[in-house]
Amino acid sequence: MMPWPPPPSNAPAAAELGGAGSGPRVSAAPERARPSGPTPGPQSRPLAATQASPGRPAVVIQTSFLGDVILTTPLLAFLAQHGPVDVVTTPVAAPILARDPSVRAVIVYDKRGDARGIAGLWATAQALKARFGLGTTIGDAASRAEHAAGGNGGTRPDSPAPIAYLAQSSVRSGMLALLAGFPERVGFSTSVARALYTRTVPYRADRHHAERLWRLGALSPNAEPPADAIRPRLYPDASDVHAVDGLLRRASHTSEPLIALAPGSAWGAKRWPGYPALAAALARRARVVVVGAADDRDLAAEIGAAVDGAPGTVIDATGALSILAAAELIRRCAVIVTNDSAPQHLASAMGTPTVTIFGPTVPEFGFGPLAPHHAIAGVSGLECRPCDKHGPQECPLGHWRCMREITVAFVEDLVRQLCAPTTS
Repeated sequence: MMPWPPPPSNAPAAAELGGAGSGPRVSAAPERARPSGPTPGPQSRPLAATQASPGRPAVVIQTSFLGDVILTTPLLAFLAQHGPVDVVTTPVAAPILARDPSVRAVIVYDKRGDARGIAGLWATAQALKARFGLGTTIGDAASRAEHAAGGNGGTRPDSPAPIAYLAQSSVRSGMLALLAGFPERVGFSTSVARALYTRTVPYRADRHHAERLWRLGALSPNAEPPADAIRPRLYPDASDVHAVDGLLRRASHTSEPLIALAPGSAWGAKRWPGYPALAAALARRARVVVVGAADDRDLAAEIGAAVDGAPGTVIDATGALSILAAAELIRRCAVIVTNDSAPQHLASAMGTPTVTIFGPTVPEFGFGPLAPHHAIAGVSGLECRPCDKHGPQECPLGHWRCMREITVAFVEDLVRQLCAPTTS
């Protein structure tokens, strides 16, 4: 195997495929999709922006998908500059926030398990009310609302109660904050639950979602984040390093460069079918490692079968590591190729060069890669694309051109570009 050179110091433009037979087309990525982020690993908190919210305790309610939780970490770091921050999140996401130095406490809300339904919502709200010593009646809390929709107004400096930030725009999250008695509830002006908020923040569709979330904590809707403030951040520790060391040792990995493939997604139509052939091509240059959940093991097996060599040539890490350990493994890779799913956000946090494959979704939704070096593959010119905000399980039209027309050769070339040495 030939070792890969270090990644370039400047991110290449995002690449999009043209229509069938038209070949690659390169277009500049939105500037805010590729900031010069902090170095991988433990990161310092960003500098305070002007007109930030004053020093008040904060409770961030974020019970959405894992990727959304990772994209909330810049908001947590920002708020922590001005007061203690607690987070209400799911059992799946809780471990990745437990080591975040910006977070004082992680409060688990098992909305699909023990705390499901109206009874679970009520019980969780009452637990929050007791924990933070909030008002005894909903009416008292509601009467303290000061601000109408349309802007991120001021705060009540005389109030000792935490401000609730609704990072997830669901009615359930809004009701949780209301029932708990938080006197100030901050969320997006476009949320279906906005009537439950006391302050709203404009939803900037033209910005990355990490920045949109960061803006929940800014006092002025015109505040701009520092250049490195919207990079996600994760904090693997020694136990995660040990877990990855053990995985690689069992796979007889020595010094070969690693390339990560993340073929899975909760949405079937977002799973690019070219990973086995791509692995076969990349295995001539580096050791391929497949990352993902236990549900992705069949995909990993297909990739392993496509690569020549002894069994185990492809390292299967699916379901073998915690989320933070998976982030540590991704940190060690020269590049990762991933669908529009959580692994790209892990790579953004760890600074790993990233190729993200977009099919039914598009990066303009605000969920693209934030690693300093990245490239985007997608088929342009399809009238049916994007077809869904999250991505359907199957192509509604049956042709799945948005994924089938992304060639292995094109993705391999993007990997090569990310790993090529820079020229001055």
